[in-house]
Amino acid sequence: MCGITGIFHFDRERIVDQVVLKKMTDIIVYRGPDGEGYYVHRNIGLGHRRLSIIDLQTGDQPMLNEAGNIVLVFNGEIYNYIELRQELIALGHTFRTNSDSEVIIRAYEQWGVDCQQRFNGMWAFALWDGRVQKLFLSRDRIGEKPLHYCIFDNSLIFASEMKSLFQFGVPRKIRTELIEVYLVMTNIPGPDTFYKDIYKLKPGHCIVVNAAGIREYKYWDLPEIDEQNMLSDKKKIYEEFAYLLEDSIRIRMRSDVPYGAFLSGGLDSSSIVALMSGLSSHPVETFTIGFPEKAFDESKLALEVADKFQTHHHQGTVDKLELNAFIERLGFHFDEPFGDSSAIPTWQVSNYATQKVKMVLTGDGGDEVLSGYQTYTGLKLASLISRFPAALHSISLVGLKKTSSYFQGHFRYKLNHIHNVIETSILPFPQRMLEKRSYAPFTVIKRLTSGIKGKIEVEEFFQNYTSKIPYQDDFYKLMYMNFKHGLPDDYLVKVDRMSMANSLETRTPFLDYRLIDFMTRVDKNVKHQGWERKSVLRKTIGKNLPQSLHKAPKKGFAAPLREWFKSDKNTLNHQLVKVKTILEPKTVEKLIQDNTLNKKDYGNFIWSILILEKYLL
Repeated sequence: MCGITGIFHFDRERIVDQVVLKKMTDIIVYRGPDGEGYYVHRNIGLGHRRLSIIDLQTGDQPMLNEAGNIVLVFNGEIYNYIELRQELIALGHTFRTNSDSEVIIRAYEQWGVDCQQRFNGMWAFALWDGRVQKLFLSRDRIGEKPLHYCIFDNSLIFASEMKSLFQFGVPRKIRTELIEVYLVMTNIPGPDTFYKDIYKLKPGHCIVVNAAGIREYKYWDLPEIDEQNMLSDKKKIYEEFAYLLEDSIRIRMRSDVPYGAFLSGGLDSSSIVALMSGLSSHPVETFTIGFPEKAFDESKLALEVADKFQTHHHQGTVDKLELNAFIERLGFHFDEPFGDSSAIPTWQVSNYATQKVKMVLTGDGGDEVLSGYQTYTGLKLASLISRFPAALHSISLVGLKKTSSYFQGHFRYKLNHIHNVIETSILPFPQRMLEKRSYAPFTVIKRLTSGIKGKIEVEEFFQNYTSKIPYQDDFYKLMYMNFKHGLPDDYLVKVDRMSMANSLETRTPFLDYRLIDFMTRVDKNVKHQGWERKSVLRKTIGKNLPQSLHKAPKKGFAAPLREWFKSDKNTLNHQLVKVKTILEPKTVEKLIQDNTLNKKDYGNFIWSILILEKYLL
């Protein structure tokens, strides 16, 4: 796990400035505090910061082959490196190290760019092939590891994080036209970024660069599925799922440093800990972050799991008093607006864990692989509601709106949620998903962004995206969206930036590509049996978990922002200075007021606006 940087001048006579390359690499020192290295040869320069997890003595980078004409910088882990190493030795290759980095080099020597297909892991790497003067950039299938790039000053500049590009001198030209998209999606969907001419390499893609230019290729995608003939044999599905998940955990426990697991108290992370405990010869180190607010806290459930599997358990608490410091910290580490507030507890638990270990396994990706989000249940409910007569729809909506006006706080929020479910049940899939995604009504968002010239309308943006989904059934469309947008643009960004900010490696067993390929082809009625979410997990590994976890409602890993912001009305209005020059100021103030008076839960939406403030020049 590391940070990488690179410069490729299209002019072969132009020499890379190593001082600039070092500046680009130093600014992401937290991604790799254990060492640094550089390779410069004429018009190519590669930089590396190392967080050593495997092969502590001989795994330094940049790594070169014996001839010195193939050079690698690599961020991530290849979990099946032992098996690949044995295969490559049988093919005649020799190894000088025990690192997965050398496996990448030998695999490239053997299979060329098709080596990507052989890797089971998470990665972003740059490989320079001096024999043909070619640069090869690759990103893992799902997008666990980041890679940003731009063409500037007749050069290709790339790095793990955008701040390195800015150190080269790439200008920060803000794309205000994307602000409405951000306010709904809470992020800037790839391959775009918040800045002109800077891009994210898409998951499952690679780039080949030479003096003639740059070409991008897709080497992996979700499998094609026959929606009328999905896998439905429950016994075989349960057996294959349990085997794949356990094997995924087994190879992700390969480490030469102390490691543990994040334990939230939910089914996903608890299942990971249960299987780790069976595979480990010593108690697993587990880490939990709780909240003082009971509605957001799952620490008691986590403790039950820790007790059952006899882990060494560590528990901390997120403190509201650190909120302003968090905003400054997040502004530095994300490089562009990122409004997912669960970054707060993710940073906190990462900071807590890194005091004991250098690597953890997490339950991230479970909701995607298992189709476990409540939105899937919402699709079933919407299907039922849509069959009601139109008159009953109208009466229900009017009644709920009138009733909610008599209440304040939690009960009012619940009634508003039910109102939204009924109201959106008859909408087309793209519009319904947008409504579900947004933390504020579209009428409010449109008022906020009414003064932005040339803005990209979020409906148009999203319609263009959903029109390319190859699946037909809304359930499978949502599954596709979660893999292709939710993970690489939100959840994996959050985990990568917050863990690496603390020099901590995270590994996600649910995102083993074998598990994804298999579970993508499982029938929706096996994944969701009746109104039960995550049926496959519950009926396999879940049988060994405490029963209280099966009964507990899903809480997610979010911060209680609506409560935190209630007492900060004046402070909030004073903080939002630059935002009010772009967003309609009276609407911003009304949002804060309605949240303070318990009329609406705008906590997450206000958070997104606060984060946006930090990136406006």
